[in-house]
Amino acid sequence: MNPVSPPIWLMAMAAFTVGCGMRILDPLLPMLAGEFGVGLGAVAPLIGGFALAYGLGQLAAGPLGDALGKMRVAAVAMAIYAATLLGATLAGDLFSLLLMRIASGLAAAATIPLFMAHIGDRVPYEHRQGTIGRFLTGMVMATLLAGPISGTVAEFAGWRSSFLVLGGMGAAIALLFMLLLGPVWKEGGRGGSGGLGGFIRLFGRPAGRRLMIAATADGMLLFGGAIPFIASLLITRFGLSAATAGLIVAGFGIGAFVYTRAAPWLVRKLGERGLVLWGGVGLTAALVAMALAPVWWVVAAAQVVFGLHFFMLHGVLQARATEALPEARGTAVAGFAMSLFLGQSLGAVVFGALIAAAGFTAGFLVAAAGTVALTFAIRAKVIPKA
Repeated sequence: MNPVSPPIWLMAMAAFTVGCGMRILDPLLPMLAGEFGVGLGAVAPLIGGFALAYGLGQLAAGPLGDALGKMRVAAVAMAIYAATLLGATLAGDLFSLLLMRIASGLAAAATIPLFMAHIGDRVPYEHRQGTIGRFLTGMVMATLLAGPISGTVAEFAGWRSSFLVLGGMGAAIALLFMLLLGPVWKEGGRGGSGGLGGFIRLFGRPAGRRLMIAATADGMLLFGGAIPFIASLLITRFGLSAATAGLIVAGFGIGAFVYTRAAPWLVRKLGERGLVLWGGVGLTAALVAMALAPVWWVVAAAQVVFGLHFFMLHGVLQARATEALPEARGTAVAGFAMSLFLGQSLGAVVFGALIAAAGFTAGFLVAAAGTVALTFAIRAKVIPKA
């Protein structure tokens, strides 16, 4: 196996800061709605705005990474991302905060996808999902810790302090990233071998189109449709505090962490088709359990199941993305991320409106039904029988 430079642990640390930025608002939506005097649906665009910017930012991030060097672009983007987090602490109204969230999403766009594309360049496909699983430890730990840290800090010191803590952490990691990048910092790209033409080639291939459609549905149903509203369900239905809801939501990270450790074994045991099937079954069961939960601990248990099975399904799509356009891998993974987060931005708005109109039970049951359909569509169209 080819060595990965910079080391996986460093990329995972950078991914941790980005993951925290994605999840920082999950336990804070009711608090922000109260401070700005609006309903829950009005603050949902703070999640959707980040996701939309992250998705659209891939149009530049992927080609830039292929042309100038994936790790060079990612290092600069990390520094800009940290600056946007610190800037959010100065937001005086909801619109200003939304602008900073959009700026954060644009900067973050050139991080995770380029890390994954770099792994795709260095690691053979048979070992790639396991390596990506180790890299995802950073994102998983963000899922595990972002809610509790953000909710607890905000409860005692206000929501601005949550951004201040994360921004300072991001700046420190960005500096470390640049200092330890080593010879990779000097490496160039492939002279624009991807470019916008890479996106055209990617979406022009039937297999590429099917993968991008699956990623969009994944983002809409799960990243935007269910995950951002779990903490709000706990706060609204069971009267829990933001800090407590954040701790419960962190159960997702426990299940996801199990995946990062077990990914190589799971790939060997189940294969990609098996991972998608059992991942989809577990996700559907967890969503139904959360929709109908009579007590908070049912949601807590479902979160652990949800985290493991989410990455069983999602991990297969990620690995496929690294091989969708090998001659312009940064562009291919950026296209996957663009589809995923465009789906998330749509899902946050659609499910925010659905939940506001019909309640959490209806919203989560719709997400469960959509997940069943997505599971069988992936098995039929994205990973056909050998």
